[in-house]
Amino acid sequence: MEHIGPELTRIQRNMAIDSSDPIARHGFTQLPNFILRHSGISVGAKTVYAVLLSYAWHNDLCFPGQERLASDIGLTRVRVTQLLDELQKIGLIEIQRRGQGKTNFYTVKFVVKKQKP
Repeated sequence: MEHIGPELTRIQRNMAIDSSDPIARHGFTQLPNFILRHSGISVGAKTVYAVLLSYAWHNDLCFPGQERLASDIGLTRVRVTQLLDELQKIGLIEIQRRGQGKTNFYTVKFVVKKQKP
């Protein structure tokens, strides 16, 4: 698949992004509205999910350490672990443990599993 950049240079632009803006320079992450508005997901879990998405969109992979997640979000590692467990229980992420001393591998999903009665 070719990059869209060369094609865009041939099109007359009607908008530009000021790259000195720190928000534009560092990117942004889209969060699906059904997750944002889902009352059964805590605010902390939504934040962790968004940060996982930011890693995944940027690198096409998602395996940050829990210390890194905690540092980026401003929470403790213990709290991040609880929130990851919440996301896993409702089916928004799948965690593959890769062994001692290695980070987990996270699969970020866009479908909430139905809860068993």
